[in-house]
Amino acid sequence: MTDSTETKEKEFVVSGSDLLDKLKELFHQGNVRHIIIRNESGKTLIELPLTMGILGVALIPAYAAVAAIAALAVKCSIEVKTSEDQD
Repeated sequence: MTDSTETKEKEFVVSGSDLLDKLKELFHQGNVRHIIIRNESGKTLIELPLTMGILGVALIPAYAAVAAIAALAVKCSIEVKTSEDQD
């Protein structure tokens, strides 16, 4: 029996004021591997690759960057890549 993981992608559209709350929710899920935040026109604003066991302290700069984006953005899309273990 071998361990394999399948990557799934989801996309959420949020207002700038809800961006930070949505990201906090996603970080706490634990299976998120990569997050891309894009503006209304589809331009990538920030990419956050996440790894297993990431410490909360390591997320502080990411939270600051996302907060700055949220202050400027009216509407953003968040692309989330998650991994799910397959037996």
